[in-house]
Amino acid sequence: MKGQDLYNRAKQIIPGGNHLLSKRPEMFLPERWPSYFSKSKGCQVWDLDGNQYFDFSTMSVGTSTLGYANDTIDDAVIAGIKSGNMSTLNSPEEVYLAEKLLELNPWAGMVRFARTGGEANAVSIRIARAAAGRDKVAICGYHGWHDWYLAANINDNEELRDHLLPGLDANGVPKGLRGTVIPFTYNDLESLRRVINENPDLGVVKMEVVRSFEANTEFLKGVRSLCDANNIVLIFDECTSGFRETFGGYHSNFGVSPDLCMYGKALGNGYAITAVVGRREVMESAQSTFISSTFWTERIGFLAGLATLSEMEEIKSWEIISRNGKKVKEGWQNIANSNDLRVTISGLDALATFSFDDMHLERKTFLTQEMLSRGYLAANVFYPSISHHDEVINNYLEALHEVFYSMSKLDDDELIEHIKGPICHSGFKRIN
Repeated sequence: MKGQDLYNRAKQIIPGGNHLLSKRPEMFLPERWPSYFSKSKGCQVWDLDGNQYFDFSTMSVGTSTLGYANDTIDDAVIAGIKSGNMSTLNSPEEVYLAEKLLELNPWAGMVRFARTGGEANAVSIRIARAAAGRDKVAICGYHGWHDWYLAANINDNEELRDHLLPGLDANGVPKGLRGTVIPFTYNDLESLRRVINENPDLGVVKMEVVRSFEANTEFLKGVRSLCDANNIVLIFDECTSGFRETFGGYHSNFGVSPDLCMYGKALGNGYAITAVVGRREVMESAQSTFISSTFWTERIGFLAGLATLSEMEEIKSWEIISRNGKKVKEGWQNIANSNDLRVTISGLDALATFSFDDMHLERKTFLTQEMLSRGYLAANVFYPSISHHDEVINNYLEALHEVFYSMSKLDDDELIEHIKGPICHSGFKRIN
C-alpha cells in the first residue's frame, strides 16, 4: 500500500504524521487506511494505488458540501488565478464577499476574514476581549488549537473531554493563562449561570450553536439573555454548522443573534476561507488591537467564497444535503434494528453520526475495515454533499447492511479476531 508506506515516512519527518488530527489514519483504520489521495471528484476519491472509493465519511472534514472539485467553484478560482492571486494592492473580491455575508446576517455590520477555523476563532476572541474589556471566556464546544482555548486544560487535562478533545495535555500553553477559559455544558443554562456568577470578570461567552445534541430555542435565548444582563459578548462558532441546514448560520432558525459569528469549512467548498461576522459596535474594537496576516489577503479564498455562496443559493444546497443526510440516518437505524445491533444516532441531518452502544471502537474499526474492502471510505460519521445521489446512497446502505449482518454473527472475541490491525483511536494520542 503506497499510502501507508508514505505515511510511515511522514511520521519520521512530520510530528504526528500530518497536520490535522481528524485526518490521521489511526482515527479510521490503523496500518490499513489509504492515507493519501491522488484525485477527488464529486463524492469519489482515488488513492495512490489507483483504488476508487465513495466518500461516506466527512467529505474532507466538512469542507465540500458541493462535492469535490466542483466545476463552478474551480472555474471561478482558476480564472482568478490567471489574473494573479496576490498583489501589493487588495483584492476587490474581499469587499464583495463581506457584503454578501452581511446580506445573509442582517444583524451584523462588519466582517473580518481569515483562512482557517482556528484563526477565525482566535480573531473573534481578540475582538471580543477588546470590546468587553475583560479577559475570561466561557466556552461550550470545539474551537481550535490556539493557546486561548487549550488554556482550559491547564488545571485539568480533562476539562475539554466533553468538547471533542479527550486526552489532550496543555503542554506549551503559558501557565499564566490558567483560569482564563471555563467550559459550560450545552443545553444547561444553570451551568453557564454558575460560571458567570463565579467569575465577575467574565467578558466573553463562546459556543457552538449545535453539534451532537438537538439545539434548544429556550437555551439559546437564555444564553443571549444572560449575556445581555451581564454585558458579555456572545460569540457563535458556526465554522462547522454554517451553510448546512440553512443558507447562512444555523442560529437563524431560532431567532437568536450573537454579537460575533464565525463561518468556515463549507464557505469555500474546499478552498481556505473563513469569516468573522459581527455587530459594528463590537467589530470596531478590532481597530484598537492588532489583527493582520499577509495571506488573509490572497484572492483564491474570496473567489471561492463568492462562487460557493452563489452556487448554494441557486440550487438550495442546504436542502439537498439535509435530505441526503436524513436518508442515511434513517438507513443506519433500520439496518441496525434489522441486525439486532444497538446504535445511538445524533447530530444534524447534514452532520450525522452514530455510536455503537457497546464495544464502539472495536465495532467502528471492523466497520471501517469491511466498508473499505467494498470501496467506501466510511466509519460512523457522514457529512453529506450534493454529490451523494440516491443511487450512490442506496448502494452504500446495501454494503453497510452486509457489514452489519456480518458483525451481528460474531461474538465479542470473534469480532476482535476479524480485525486485521490495531483498534482505531478515539481522540488525541501521541504518534511515534
